[in-house]
Amino acid sequence: MSSIDLSGTFTLGDRTVKRLGYGAMQLAGPGVFGPPKNHGAALAVLREAVALGVNHIDTSDFYGQHVTNLLIREALAPYSDDLTIVTKIGARRGADGSWLPAFSPEALTEAVHENLRNLGLDVLDVVNLRIMFDAHGPAEGSIEAPFTVLAELQRQGLVRHIGLSNVTSAQIEEARRIARIVCVQNQYNLAHRGDDALIGKLARDSIAYVPFFPLGGFNPLQSSTLSGVAQRLGATPMQVALAWLLGRAPNILLIPGTSSVAHLRENLAAAELELPEDAVRELDGVAMAA
Repeated sequence: MSSIDLSGTFTLGDRTVKRLGYGAMQLAGPGVFGPPKNHGAALAVLREAVALGVNHIDTSDFYGQHVTNLLIREALAPYSDDLTIVTKIGARRGADGSWLPAFSPEALTEAVHENLRNLGLDVLDVVNLRIMFDAHGPAEGSIEAPFTVLAELQRQGLVRHIGLSNVTSAQIEEARRIARIVCVQNQYNLAHRGDDALIGKLARDSIAYVPFFPLGGFNPLQSSTLSGVAQRLGATPMQVALAWLLGRAPNILLIPGTSSVAHLRENLAAAELELPEDAVRELDGVAMAA
């Protein structure tokens, strides 16, 4: 049994995925823009992830732009039957690397076709609609129009399952009145816990919650408590942070990203780390002190 099996599984629609997956964002160049510094190393990370048992890869055509999807295709196609690739639409990149909304029906439709083409697929397993009302986090506003476009693309057979990213509870409810969603991707980690109540609500409805920036993203987690627990357990702070997330709720799926095979192995080893109750209590307090 590979170590990742110990993290358990969860379902995305008709797909069963291991709870510890891989996020491809960091395979693109600096600022998630342009090609990787080392093309061969990027391919090696993807192949090693699958070799170690990962069967849930998160990506988007606006990583690069187009870079990570083309890398995934080069490294992994033809894909194994149990590999689930989740992508996102709703944004595009400016020539300067800026992140811009792309919500029109034409832009959303083209984005689905670009993901299909660049990944080399006939149908996308899961597509998340990324809401871009505010670059810094979820912001209220109706998402009915763009979500209806994605639901129509699902009805056309181009997309199996749909989800949401960077959304509020009200937007989730609005979307669920239109079509079934299988996952929500929002920022959440040991120190950023605004979605605590939402995670429980989604769990009761068997909807996956996929934290982006599980390790802090562009601002890596730093906490003396986290470091202290890690030292006691003989683990790295990042392994402890991932193990805490796995223990937080059964519907949490993790997609930590890295461009390093060594860091990939380190992240996946978090599936073997069992946190004692006193450590969990200490870690729960990190958000209160943040």
